[in-house]
Amino acid sequence: MEQRTVGRSGLRVSRMGLATHTWGDRTGGDEAAVQMTAFLDAGGTLVDTSPAYTAGGAQRVLAELLGDLVNRDDLVLSGCSGVVPVTAAEAGPAVPEPVRPAVDASRRGLLAQLDRTLRELGTDHLDLWSVGEWDPYTPLDEVAGTLEHALRAGKARYVGVRGFSAWQLASLAALTPVVAAQHPYSLLARGAEEDLLPAARHHGTGLIAATPLAGGILTGKYRDGVPADSRGADEATAGEIRDRLDERANRVVDALVTAADGLGTSPLAVALAWIRDRPGVASMVVGARDIGQLTGVLAAETLELPRAIAAALDDVSARPETGHE
Repeated sequence: MEQRTVGRSGLRVSRMGLATHTWGDRTGGDEAAVQMTAFLDAGGTLVDTSPAYTAGGAQRVLAELLGDLVNRDDLVLSGCSGVVPVTAAEAGPAVPEPVRPAVDASRRGLLAQLDRTLRELGTDHLDLWSVGEWDPYTPLDEVAGTLEHALRAGKARYVGVRGFSAWQLASLAALTPVVAAQHPYSLLARGAEEDLLPAARHHGTGLIAATPLAGGILTGKYRDGVPADSRGADEATAGEIRDRLDERANRVVDALVTAADGLGTSPLAVALAWIRDRPGVASMVVGARDIGQLTGVLAAETLELPRAIAAALDDVSARPETGHE
């Protein structure tokens, strides 16, 4: 798997990363071990985790693999702090579902969660440590100072952000170098092209594309209805998926299927290759429920997307009023 540098830094990562957001829930420990082995065998290095994934379950599963299966030095571990999982019971009956995680990017909150993550994973540092979400209640110079402290203490090798807008990224990057910005980016979510990607280029920040398959829509699985084992059938995520199944999504998926048929591959591989080759994208993080799904994901690594097809997908996925989503 090809390795890329992230932004204007020396951090090198595989251009496809393994997301662990289903681990500990839809993906058990044995299946996670199979996925990790296949990912490493393919040359992958970037592994994405968070204490908010499956209420901490993803990190616990990953910790077991780091102890028994994986050499820590073979991985580029990317984690975050500042997002605290909150259950419906903790939030109380007045809070509507789905419950949003609580955000705490204070110095106390960030460092406490970082220390807990390091203890749980059995490592002394994260290769990339990010602020998990913008916190309007914490002064930005406090956030910047906390990131710099973690770097000086050796608990993080590089620092980044997740889910920040362009102005939020620019505000923080003016105070301290921000190597990576993780943000949703796909054929159905191109808003990052409007201002986040230009801001990232200006500040030497590399984009890590999250949800590049738009929750599975771009695999084509929803063309003939909602599969029983899909996110669209899951009560917790069904609304999010079904709200995006509009005419534009249908056009994009039809174009992906046509391109895949012509190239002898899958719509999933075409969608990932399109994102992989976009300017400013350092890597993308992709999750899989099982090894069958991951095998299809890894197949995208060797796909060379012809320029004409990439341009056609660019056109069909653009929103008429803005040119992008």
